[in-house]
Amino acid sequence: MLIYEYLPHELVRLGVVSKAAGLDLGAVAAQVCLAQERSGSARLAPREPHNLSELLIAELRRLQWERIAALMNREGMAVYAPARDARGGRYEPQRLQRLVKDVAEAERSGSGAVEITRHRVYRIDARPAAESTAHVPVLTLHLMEATSDSAAEKAWILHGRDSGLYQRGGYRITSVEQALPEPGELF
Repeated sequence: MLIYEYLPHELVRLGVVSKAAGLDLGAVAAQVCLAQERSGSARLAPREPHNLSELLIAELRRLQWERIAALMNREGMAVYAPARDARGGRYEPQRLQRLVKDVAEAERSGSGAVEITRHRVYRIDARPAAESTAHVPVLTLHLMEATSDSAAEKAWILHGRDSGLYQRGGYRITSVEQALPEPGELF
């Protein structure tokens, strides 16, 4: 049974806390503005076919940056210090507790060998194959996979069948980019 070492919300939480470490209030405020802009843009984008989406990721990031800014203001922190962030300090222990619980449940269910995997979240964009369909929107989806190649393969398995999103519009996958964790975050 496959168990994720990190879930998307855990990647966002831990990634933002890691990225915020050592930033002053001005730099955190800039990150809050950026996160709010990304969230607004994601709200305007076409809806993705899965719950894991650009909007979910943007909202999770926005909430974390706003939480850190509020904490710094409330506590009078000149620089964000994760050691002074009680809530942020609980994220990793909570993740580990979830992991232990997931492994125990998988072992109790007897559904085979337990495999803990470190997947990433990939953003997969698909565009129409025909050049004349310039006004057809890009189809975007986010999937958890171990590699970009396996993410593209899974996207095609899910949406490339005869009645799938890609086949109906004559789409082809044009890009696969790692969305979580962001470069320099976590691992």
